[in-house]
Amino acid sequence: MLKLPFLATFLPDYDLRALPGADVQAVLGWGMKPTAATGRRWAQKNDRPYVALEDGFLRSVGIGEAGAASLSLIVDDLGVYYDATRPSRLEQLIQTADVWCDAAMTARARILIDRIVGARVSKTNMGGPLDPGLLKPGRRVLIVDQTFGDASIGYGLASQQSFADMVAAARRDEPDAQLILKRHPAVAAGRKQGCVTDLKGLTLIDADVRPADLLDAVDAVYCVTSALGFEALLRGLPVRCFGAPFYSGWGLTTDAVETGRRGVGCSIEQIAAAALIAYSRYVDPVTGQRCEAEQALERLIALRDRADRLAGSWAAVGFAPAKRPPVRRLLNSPKASLRYFMSPRRAAAHAQTTHGRLIWWAGKESEATRQAAAAFHGPTVRMEDGFIRSRGLGSDFVGALSVALDDQGVYYDPSRPSRLETLIETDDLSPTQLARAAKLRMRVVDAGLSKYNLKGQAPTGWPTDRDILLVVGQVENDKSILLGCGPDLNTNSALVEAARADHPDAFLVYRNHPDVLAGNRPGKLDASAMASVDATGDGLDIIDCLAACQRVATLTSLTGFEALMRGKAVSVYGRPFYAGWGLTDDRMTFARRHRRASIDHLIHAALIAYPIYVTPEGWPCEAEDLVNILIAARDQPTPRAPRGQIQRWATGVIASLDRKPPPSY
Repeated sequence: MLKLPFLATFLPDYDLRALPGADVQAVLGWGMKPTAATGRRWAQKNDRPYVALEDGFLRSVGIGEAGAASLSLIVDDLGVYYDATRPSRLEQLIQTADVWCDAAMTARARILIDRIVGARVSKTNMGGPLDPGLLKPGRRVLIVDQTFGDASIGYGLASQQSFADMVAAARRDEPDAQLILKRHPAVAAGRKQGCVTDLKGLTLIDADVRPADLLDAVDAVYCVTSALGFEALLRGLPVRCFGAPFYSGWGLTTDAVETGRRGVGCSIEQIAAAALIAYSRYVDPVTGQRCEAEQALERLIALRDRADRLAGSWAAVGFAPAKRPPVRRLLNSPKASLRYFMSPRRAAAHAQTTHGRLIWWAGKESEATRQAAAAFHGPTVRMEDGFIRSRGLGSDFVGALSVALDDQGVYYDPSRPSRLETLIETDDLSPTQLARAAKLRMRVVDAGLSKYNLKGQAPTGWPTDRDILLVVGQVENDKSILLGCGPDLNTNSALVEAARADHPDAFLVYRNHPDVLAGNRPGKLDASAMASVDATGDGLDIIDCLAACQRVATLTSLTGFEALMRGKAVSVYGRPFYAGWGLTDDRMTFARRHRRASIDHLIHAALIAYPIYVTPEGWPCEAEDLVNILIAARDQPTPRAPRGQIQRWATGVIASLDRKPPPSY
């Protein structure tokens, strides 16, 4: 238990240690599990309270047995919620709801319920879609099986006979309905035994199906003590209970078993407020801090959506050894598996066999990869750095904290559609989404963040009586230039000369790309272009340069996008993803881009919807989280892999790092 993630954060009111002693004031154990029996006996013998810990009702994406860390924890010093043989702290909260659950708390609970139902959230958020072919027209009743020996059955005043009684009651009282039995997936896999043995006349579902899909498809729910009955109540479905789960006995369910202690009439809002808000404790795994139910729910939704996006088998090819550990962290998902291959042909064969996806690093696309992808009958994905990447250069082997996943092309190749272009062209954003993008934009701008977040000096000595034109250099063999520029204007020198011709009176400042300045990549100006430059921005902070200029000129650099975020005029001489939408002064045409987009539309597509993010510790996170992390860390030394380690990556030592699993969620 001491190894549980965030345990000390969940339990700041306890000084935790492993072994008992004379000064111990309480024993904490995992519910009523046999593993805690020794602790319970010790507590009883020494007249100390036993405090039961259990997962909360909004737990994770994945199950604890698979290592999924929980976002919630229940701490009960009276009993535990599924033990109806005695009072629990949750039962006490529900009984006294009229005292503490006022109008504001009731309204809060209602909003929380609506968000849970609307977002289709469950406790562990696994499972696939329900096969509609299993459903018959007319009324449908869901019967919920449980695993044999589940502690909640006996402690819930039920037995094996309760399941037989439940099925018999459904057959008797619902003669015209389709009776659907939901069996635990572990039973179908042969790992555990179910409680319902008579399957005659029942439509069996033993696959791991999303609870929301099941509940959407039925008109009523029969259960013994399953938590699925609580989820059904949240959705307003009638529920019959053949045991005594925590949500029975309060006037919301039809009950076959009475505890003798309940009977107070309660609303679903009061029960939800007790179970989800007052009884459960929450931790945000990204910040590592305690939070409220609403924040935990939003984090759970984001984790669930990310897991769904990454679900399935991934066959990866063309990834340098240095990229593999960060990529494995970025693609970490309880619903996904990732395997690296040296051979594109073998990678495609694996993806074909597993009905998975073939993925490669777009910037390192080889002819062999192109041929394997063309012959592969399945989804292909190109990966590239995201636009908020890290604190350091990729060429310095600083691992990316964000990547873009593109199943259509790649954002810097305008010769074909990309997922980013499609998002900008077709997404109709809600006011909430646009407000989120605007808030993120202001946060990035106010904090002075950029792609690599390398610190530099502020500009000095630039004139105040002339417009400052910042010309941004790039790596000249960058794919965005090779694919996104015309044959006559595709070098930094040509860009400087074109910008000078278009703005003859401006004070022209040229800034080399950091990789070029570091000597890692090509792109220096020739002597003729240097003659057009009034000052250089090398070594200066790019954000300060943007603040000082009136206009940015670029081929395809992301700095043009960063300038748009800051309200600067931008002249574009190539075809970057942010041009062609009516926001830039374009020298080239864009046949597919018809929408007149706002900057916040671009922000949502490029920074929120298109990439995926992780924290430096490997936790999946959102754009806002990474922005906050980079802000907090930017005054610390920039990480750089030791030279010896970089050399050893080529000899296979990285394999040990690659096998180290990222955090589960």
